Amino acid sequence: MNHDEATEAIHAALREVAPDVDPAAVPPDAELREAFELDSLDFLRVVELLTGRTGVRIDEDDYPKLTTISAAAGWLCSAGDT
Repeated sequence: MNHDEATEAIHAALREVAPDVDPAAVPPDAELREAFELDSLDFLRVVELLTGRTGVRIDEDDYPKLTTISAAAGWLCSAGDT
């Protein structure tokens, strides 16, 4: 998976969980939970959607690596290579 594919998967998951916010309008380094007003259940739903869309297993220990769109895309790219 490349960075663009990972970013699109993240945007799609965020559009589904927080349809009132356009992911493309949010800076890639903005804090996800703050920018999209995600509570813990919303964030868990994003994680589940990302796992389903990418096939990359995301464990709870990995959550700190998913704080921004940019960080999450980078992590998904590297995790998908293993």
